[in-house]
Amino acid sequence: MCHPRPYAYAHHVPSLTFLSSGTYNPATSWLQHTDSIDKMAEFTHFNESGRARMVDVTGKDLTERLATALAKVFLLPETLEKIQRGKIAKGDVLAVAQVAGVMGAKRTPDLIPMCHPIVLTSVDIAFKEESQPDSQGRCSITITATAKTTGPTGVEMEAMTAASVAALTIYDMCKAVDRGMSFGDVCLLSKSGGKSGTYTRGGRG
Repeated sequence: MCHPRPYAYAHHVPSLTFLSSGTYNPATSWLQHTDSIDKMAEFTHFNESGRARMVDVTGKDLTERLATALAKVFLLPETLEKIQRGKIAKGDVLAVAQVAGVMGAKRTPDLIPMCHPIVLTSVDIAFKEESQPDSQGRCSITITATAKTTGPTGVEMEAMTAASVAALTIYDMCKAVDRGMSFGDVCLLSKSGGKSGTYTRGGRG
C-alpha cells in the first residue's frame, strides 16, 4: 500500500506544545531569536511573552491633546466639477464625507485593535479642492482632519482615521462616474500634548 508523503513544510511548523507555551508568536518570532528581553522593552504593545497588549495608561497625566492629519483624493477633472456643481446622484459629496469623517474618528478603537476608547471633545474636517490637473491629468481634494481630547493618550489615530474615512466616502459617493479615483499622502501633520510634546511634519517639535 502506498502511503502519501508528508508535506514538505511540516518540519517548519512548531509543535503544539511550543505554540501553547507562550514562547512562540509568529508576529514577533524575529525578536525571540535575538536579544528578546531588551527588544521587547522597545515595543510597548507587546508583553514579556511577545503577545499583543493594550498599553496601560492608568498613571499618565490628563492633558489637552490635539492632532491633525491629512489625506488626498485624486480624481478626474469632470468628477470634481460634478462635485462642485452638486451633480453627483448620491447627493452632497463633501457634506456626507464630513459627517463620515467625524463618525470614523469616534469609531477608531473599533477599527484599530490597540487604540484606547477615548472621549473626543472635538473633530473637525476641512476640504481643499485643487481644480488644476496635475501631470497625470488628475485633480485632487485635500482632506484635513483635526481631533481633540483631554486625557492620558493622544488622538493621532483618530485624526488619521477621520481623514481616511472621509476619503473613502468621497470614493463611494463618486464611484459610479469615476472608478479610477485613488488616495495618497495619508499622514500625521501635527500633534501636541502628552509626554512626547509637539510634533510637526517636516519640522521639529
